[in-house]
Amino acid sequence: MAFANAFYNAFVKRNSVFVSSIFVGAFAFGIGFDVGITAFWDRWNKGKQWKDIRDRYATEAAEE
Repeated sequence: MAFANAFYNAFVKRNSVFVSSIFVGAFAFGIGFDVGITAFWDRWNKGKQWKDIRDRYATEAAEE
């Protein structure tokens, strides 16, 4: 019960803090989810993406 009281007093008691906490939490979750999915996608498709095979096909003249 102490945790519930502490949570209520810290986040829910004032609406502005509650709404701000929701926005910050949603933003942090969005960034974390994006980073996690990108890391998973890169690991799953290693060797198949352009950034992995660019050196085989790109020439120095094309880069200049």
